[in-house]
Amino acid sequence: MPAPLGVWADAQGETQVEFYYCGEQLCGRIVGLKEPKDENGRPRQDVHNPDPQRRAQPCLGLVVLQHLRYNPAEGRWDEGEIYDPENGRTYSCYVRQLAADRLEVKGYIGFALVGRAQVWTRVR
Repeated sequence: MPAPLGVWADAQGETQVEFYYCGEQLCGRIVGLKEPKDENGRPRQDVHNPDPQRRAQPCLGLVVLQHLRYNPAEGRWDEGEIYDPENGRTYSCYVRQLAADRLEVKGYIGFALVGRAQVWTRVR
């Protein structure tokens, strides 16, 4: 199964994430935001990051998916982490391509049976 390289929009259409290889793993970074500026007209920053020194970094370009490794037995990219800049938390995750233009992204704590899944749509 080829990697889901390219740009994908989240289920709400708020964020676009570019998937790319980082070594032999798959990573993803924010490349588009529906609202790229905050209420003061400044670029959105990672204000909820648990590391106070990183709270001023811009959300555009922020790596939000990492450590994903292909698992042929499951037919998905597994053992990854997804960072949610809305709350500053990092979750375990996997990514499974459902179709050429649809991608299941699931974040969870502990076991993959419990968590939250979204279907993302290919942008390019």
